[in-house]
Parts: sequence; C-alpha cells; structure tokens
Amino acid sequence: IMTYKQQFIQFLAECGVLKFGTFKLKSGRIAPYFLNSGEYKTGAQLKKLGEFYADCMHDNGLQADTLFGPASNGVPRGLSAALALYEKYRRNALKEVLPKLQGAAKVNVAGMVITVDRMEKGLGSERSAVQEAYLEHGVKVYSIVNRLDILQAIEEGVIEGKEHVRAIRAYLKEY
Repeated sequence: IMTYKQQFIQFLAECGVLKFGTFKLKSGRIAPYFLNSGEYKTGAQLKKLGEFYADCMHDNGLQADTLFGPASNGVPRGLSAALALYEKYRRNALKEVLPKLQGAAKVNVAGMVITVDRMEKGLGSERSAVQEAYLEHGVKVYSIVNRLDILQAIEEGVIEGKEHVRAIRAYLKEY
C-alpha cells in the first residue's frame, strides 16, 4: 500500500505537473525537473489535490480556523483543501474569513502548506525558502512532499524517470 506521499507524487506525474528534462527556472538555474501547477485542469484533480493538503495538515496536527490561498491558483487550492478537511476529517476551516482578512496585521499564522518543498538554497543564501520563511516570519512550512520523496519514488518505481536520477542527484548536490 502506497503512502499518501507516494500517491501524491504519482498524482503529480499523472496530472503532468511533475516533468523531467531540462528547464530554466525563474532563478536562472537549470533544473532536471519542473513543477507546473498550471497543469491541474479538472475539478476531479482539484478535489484530489485538496485531499492531499488535508492529509498533510492532519498528519502534521496543523489546526486552522481559516485557510487562505493567495490570488490566482492559491484560491482553488485553499477551497479544495477546506472542502477535503471537512469531508475527510469533519473539520471546518472557513469561519469568519472577512474579519480575519480585514485585520490581517493581527492574524496568527498557524503554518503554511505547500505541495513540494524543493529544498533549494535561496539565491545568495545557504538557507532554503522554507527555512527563510521560518527565520524571517516565524511561520512553519509543511510540505506534502519534498524533492527527496520524489527521488525516492522514482528509485522505488512509484513513477517513471529512472533515467533522470543522476541529473536530479547532481542538482540536489549543487543547490
């Protein structure tokens, strides 16, 4: 039986979100893999994505009264996670949204959930973006999976891509 992390990695590949090859990132780095969240295209995919967010929050004991997804693709993700939290764990997470957003300066951020922690050092830093978020803002970041989970899933045959393992390992070492 696959863990929810392995299922998520398989889901990323099936949706076309996780791609292997040679990709130039916004940072200018050349990466052997790319994550394109714009590839989530159906209601069924968003529903499943929300379930993975809910599983991650439940697994990490993350309690939240309100979920917030930034404009663009964060809005449907936040909604799908809220629906899945209720459906799977009977937890409501959309109480008093407007007052909390209006008083944003007084909001207590319980944590942030991301799909994949790339675990890369920031430009000009030895710390990852997740480490920076915690040090600069005190916000703990939880990821459904990280790039080591993806590498392990390839090596265990959960998803295709064994021909990219060497390039991914070299990229991991460099960044």
